Amino acid sequence: MSSALPTRTSRSDAATPMIAGRTPVSQVVLIALFTITPLLALLAAVPFAWGWGLGWWDIGLALFFYYASGLGVTVGFHRLFTHRAFKAKTPLRVGLAIAGSFAMQGPVIQWVADHRRHHAFADKEGDPHSPWLYGTGPIAVAKGFWHAHMGWLFNRDQTNLARFAPDMLKDRALTWVNRMFPVWTLATLVLPALLGGLITQSWWGALTAFFWAGLVRVGVLHHVTWAVNSICHMVGERPYASRDRAANFWPLAIASFGESWHNSHHADPSCARHGVGRGQLDTSARVIWAFEKLGWVDEVRWPTPQRLAKRTLRDA
Repeated sequence: MSSALPTRTSRSDAATPMIAGRTPVSQVVLIALFTITPLLALLAAVPFAWGWGLGWWDIGLALFFYYASGLGVTVGFHRLFTHRAFKAKTPLRVGLAIAGSFAMQGPVIQWVADHRRHHAFADKEGDPHSPWLYGTGPIAVAKGFWHAHMGWLFNRDQTNLARFAPDMLKDRALTWVNRMFPVWTLATLVLPALLGGLITQSWWGALTAFFWAGLVRVGVLHHVTWAVNSICHMVGERPYASRDRAANFWPLAIASFGESWHNSHHADPSCARHGVGRGQLDTSARVIWAFEKLGWVDEVRWPTPQRLAKRTLRDA
């Protein structure tokens, strides 16, 4: 089932270039810095934890910022802004956009444009991060996994915002959040350190919070998000028909806040709940449900029996 978004190829789309220029080399260097540095911090985390420098406050702050920034991406960047699975009041929309920016996955409008392009060309030429662009042999699959997981971030072709996110470009509040991305990037690392220092009343507490709730938290969230792009297009169950190879991969369900029910999502992109089966945990959907109960969101596209009936089961 397709989504009514500006991701469909139409005559007007065909006249609008898919790529809008080249990313400056300086920006590519920054992308490398902000993706590799958290990864190195993550690799250093285990031996670091065994000896010294990890306390309960570090764990608590890391979990808080992981959930805040992760749900900002899944509820805000993905389900609200990309697929419009519900409508939200302006303060919440801005709050979710800022929270998602704390994940350091790029400015909100660029993120949305890239993801809409992914759905428009899923697992075909034009998809910015499909693992199936190089073939199906062992070397091709390994190359595809790297490309889908991290490699695509270093591709200098920029998705055309005017084609894939024209609605976002007209939103003054979101363009402000988008423009302030460097500030949110700084804040997502400084705030944990500030809180750690205030809580422990020490510079050491600030340093360990910066490491665990800042760098390591960002690194973990990066790789969980990228795993949805890579692993969830390679292995898992595909109970619903879709135009691509998206799959449900249950081991990632908790860490990804329900995003790893990826076949269900690609079968019905604008549905607010991805884990539609019994026992399929979807934290993002529960947060949207809570927002709805509070009156902060409305017109939520829940998986009603009628909506589910429109999905075509592969084994039907």
